[in-house]
Amino acid sequence: MRITIDASPLLLRSAGVKNYLWHWLRALRRIGGSAAIRAYPFLNTVGALDHERSVLSRFATAPRIAALFATNWGGGLVLDALCQGADIFHASNQVRVAPRYAKATATIHDLTCWLMPELHTEANVRADREFADRVLKRAAGLIAVSENTRQDAIRILGIAPERIQAIHSGVDERYFNALPAKRDRPYFLFVGTIEPRKNIDALLDAWEGLSPGIRDEFDLLIAGPAGWRSERTIARLRSGVKSVRYLGYVAEAELPSLTAGATAVAYVSLYEGFGFPAAQAMAAGVPVIASNTSCLPEIVGEGGLFVDPKSESEIRAALSTLALSPSVRARAAKAGRERAAACFRWEACAKKSLEFFKHVLGT
Repeated sequence: MRITIDASPLLLRSAGVKNYLWHWLRALRRIGGSAAIRAYPFLNTVGALDHERSVLSRFATAPRIAALFATNWGGGLVLDALCQGADIFHASNQVRVAPRYAKATATIHDLTCWLMPELHTEANVRADREFADRVLKRAAGLIAVSENTRQDAIRILGIAPERIQAIHSGVDERYFNALPAKRDRPYFLFVGTIEPRKNIDALLDAWEGLSPGIRDEFDLLIAGPAGWRSERTIARLRSGVKSVRYLGYVAEAELPSLTAGATAVAYVSLYEGFGFPAAQAMAAGVPVIASNTSCLPEIVGEGGLFVDPKSESEIRAALSTLALSPSVRARAAKAGRERAAACFRWEACAKKSLEFFKHVLGT
């Protein structure tokens, strides 16, 4: 079984998809062997994970981006030449064609461009729909990163249930053993790209409505780069809101300790396909304030408190509860750590993925 993974997002500025691909590819190679698991375009060796830039040097990135453009313009003929000998080509949303000879598969991360197109750029919506029409609906098999995403794909894209399997993503092992970061004050933490779907303004509204005593004791740290339609939120974060600290992009190596040191991670996104920051918090033994929508109840389980992401009062009440109740924090942290250890390991994800590929090939 020879599998080529489309790893082209590793060459771009990307968040969750890049995180998934970097860890998933490494885990697949550890289990399946580097000879059997190749990466397109010519990405068999990659550098450290960095969401803001390519995992390769500029000199090495340029010809690979050219290969990606050639694939999309030249169609299946070019893709077959670049992936010669593969039994399966696993596509990302950067490749808009399917191979002619290898069986095509792909991972579906979320369907928010269909469910909430107003929260995306027109280019993102157009690209995702084109990818769905040209690849997802024609694929021999699909992976969904959660059961909620699987059900979305069945309902929205008309994917036959037997063609799509839910396989949870993993969490970087460093989160399971992270030592808390040292800061002057206890803090709540948000991690993610600053963009409308993450609902950061609602979190800030709830934070500003907390009692002065809580805001005198705790900080709210916002860690993440600017994304699309983020100008007003970024301006607000930089305006000097009391006890709110905007950290900007935080390097991957620093995130485990920053997460482990938090009183809680607040993740009140309007919609998620998997929700890495929530799973990472659980692995680090930190309770989560999570939206009661999309995949987050499935992922978080008893590892936190759930809120209506559109309700400022519910978000504020959850922040207050976790600030004032050590027993609630401890109970959620324990349940979350146990769930993360049992459900969100990259080795388990890779093993299930290899079984999925074997099933696609009928072996």
